[in-house]
Amino acid sequence: MSKRVAIMQPYFLPYVGYFHLINSVDEFVIYDNIQYTKKGWINRNRILVNGSDKILTLPIKKDSDYLDVKDRFLADSWSKEKIKMLNQIKAAYRKAPYYDRVFPIISSIFELPNTNLFEFILGSLHLLNSYLRVDTKITVSSDVNIDHTLRSRDKVIAICKELNADTYINAIGGQELYDVQDFKNEGLDLKFIKSPPLNYKQYNNEFVPWLSILDVLMFNKRQDITDYLNEYTLV
Repeated sequence: MSKRVAIMQPYFLPYVGYFHLINSVDEFVIYDNIQYTKKGWINRNRILVNGSDKILTLPIKKDSDYLDVKDRFLADSWSKEKIKMLNQIKAAYRKAPYYDRVFPIISSIFELPNTNLFEFILGSLHLLNSYLRVDTKITVSSDVNIDHTLRSRDKVIAICKELNADTYINAIGGQELYDVQDFKNEGLDLKFIKSPPLNYKQYNNEFVPWLSILDVLMFNKRQDITDYLNEYTLV
């Protein structure tokens, strides 16, 4: 029986392509034992504010820049900051067509009790998957029995083998990182997921693409999003 696996970093309220990838596989591995990076998307994403994109950032407690994501925590000010962030989201989307249905889900994410950065993001991912009816198995990378000193392609291949996968699916941007033949030599098919364009009405503004999943949820019926998550090509 064939098995598809994907592996990604944890991202805060990621864009819809992240959920496309999750939905395309049987098991999705999320990295917790990778180094936190300040300028990536681990603790921030973009939302729509007055017709333009604006960064929404989770405040992180100051610590060593060399710590893994699983060893970082939300700032002590989080209890106050989350109220400000929720008010910002409320102001930005209160007139969106699906606000009444979606805002309670976002609120429940912000009320997650765990202030560990990775656990917070993992918890939010489970809540979003539940709403989107995505039932893919989610596995934490450090729970996979491999040599975790491996890096890049070697680590990916080791995880796939340990999970008995025969196909590894990567975001389309990974075409420059990985070689199909390298995976074939290890008994694995390497595929890249290509998402169709997603364009929807954001009030009466010019469309701003690839914002946080939050934006997609606010402006689209859940069934339409679910249908979209099943539309993709593997190359």
